[in-house]
Amino acid sequence: MSTQAFPSNTAVAANASSKGADVKPPGSASAKVKDEKAARDECMLFSDGDAQESCKSAIDKYRSCMAGFGFSLP
Repeated sequence: MSTQAFPSNTAVAANASSKGADVKPPGSASAKVKDEKAARDECMLFSDGDAQESCKSAIDKYRSCMAGFGFSLP
């Protein structure tokens, strides 16, 4: 039986960062802004009339939270 060597996670991350890649675990921001996203989605789904106008504060909280993780939303 042959043994095959695989690079460690540290080596992979070091290689990616040396190439200028932004190393972030996938989904890390969405897990941390779950409450803000849920509140925004609920407001948008169940609002009467203009959802963007009536949910402005929930949308702004979500955008602000995402911006804290380096994401820029329109």
